[in-house]
Amino acid sequence: MAEAAGPPAAATPLLSAATRERIRTACARYPAARSAALPALWAAQDQLGHVPPEAMAEVAAELGIGAAEVEAVATFYAMYFRRPPGRHFIQVCTNVSCALRGAEGLLRHLEERLGIPDGGTTLDGAFTLESTVECLGACGGAPALQVDRYSHEDCTPDRVDRLLERLRAEPGPTGAPR
Repeated sequence: MAEAAGPPAAATPLLSAATRERIRTACARYPAARSAALPALWAAQDQLGHVPPEAMAEVAAELGIGAAEVEAVATFYAMYFRRPPGRHFIQVCTNVSCALRGAEGLLRHLEERLGIPDGGTTLDGAFTLESTVECLGACGGAPALQVDRYSHEDCTPDRVDRLLERLRAEPGPTGAPR
């Protein structure tokens, strides 16, 4: 006769003790724990490079709120990754000023140069390309793009090619932009 299986083993937490402490420190700065959702998600993403559903659940538990609330925040903002991005994360602004000054052509150039579609990651994991960023606040220097949280203005295909070559030679952030 087979023995009855006991309760399932608890899953190993994804978030480290240091990340959990960072989340608790963020919570202490706000009158309501839910207000710390943004810095808590940053803490998780800084550790993991992205925020998978299991990490969102752990963030929610640390904050004492529902997992759906954390997921709503993480999916609303483009700065949180639900899957691992490339070492370098490139965002092309396609808002009005940038669109009028050639952002679509710049995006097409990047797609061709990197060999990936918008939203894709290169096979070597070096670059992720995204144009769903609403505005980079660089209208005076349009078209603009952001790479790993650094803005680049007055972008042309030649300037972008030089930037890509420099980035390929650098190790870059691991996962999420820092």
